[in-house]
Amino acid sequence: MSPAGGAAALAGGATTAMTAHNAELTPRDFAAIAQIMHEDARIALSEAKTTLVQSRLARRLREHGLVRFSDYVALVHSDAEERSAMVVALTTNHTHFFREPHHFDHFRMTVLPALQRKQGPVRIWSAGCSSGEEVYTIAMCLLGADRASASWLRHADVRLLATDIAPHVVESVRRGFYAEGAVQGVPEPYRSLWMRPAPGGMVMADEARELVTAKVLNLFEPWPLKAAYDVIFCRNVMIYFGDPAKEELEQRFVDQLAPGSHLYIGHSERLIGPAAQRMQSCGHTIYQKPESHR
Repeated sequence: MSPAGGAAALAGGATTAMTAHNAELTPRDFAAIAQIMHEDARIALSEAKTTLVQSRLARRLREHGLVRFSDYVALVHSDAEERSAMVVALTTNHTHFFREPHHFDHFRMTVLPALQRKQGPVRIWSAGCSSGEEVYTIAMCLLGADRASASWLRHADVRLLATDIAPHVVESVRRGFYAEGAVQGVPEPYRSLWMRPAPGGMVMADEARELVTAKVLNLFEPWPLKAAYDVIFCRNVMIYFGDPAKEELEQRFVDQLAPGSHLYIGHSERLIGPAAQRMQSCGHTIYQKPESHR
């Protein structure tokens, strides 16, 4: 290609990118996208999210050389892979270590002693785990504030499951690497004990990573979970769902919990429907399944 031809191609690519960025998301296209998000992930998108949807999907349009959202909607309807990519692009992934610390205070002081005494497997689930800060916070709480505190794990069957709908954040959990800015909120001595320096940040120590299994999972599809769980964290996930989806998901969580086990949800969330009748509140957005409930 001649230099002039190369310049023209670059200019054309820039024009396409600019056009995709400025593409109008019509109410009809937004409604089609919102319907897919509800069907596939039960996420409820209100019209107030139009600008957010437009900005997040502009990149998808550019990658496919499209300049109209109507063409992108047609692509999504015909291409299952792109449909999944769209759902991931519109999924919010925001978290940090020791977020909502009262949950971890309760976990350490009330739940952990019972788990240490338990005869049999210990199973904990971080549902909607994002990039893994939550599940590794749980792991550090299990390991404790000194190496002697972690000794119980050598003789116990403890597994932490971390799941999310977005493959790229699940891969982040598996890597266990976090930029320097992300680990500032990890208090000592947890940071020095259970993290290791790495270029540009820190990586979770082997002791923590060995406890965690990360998998891609849509919460509204069948769960390949055989065991009853001792603890489920699902925080700041259900805020994106309508009440029918919340009610369904919460009921399934309660079904998955063993009697006496705990459920932690986000600070602005609440239990509704049958789940609210089956659980006992034991702190702000902390619930326990009574021993007598199956």
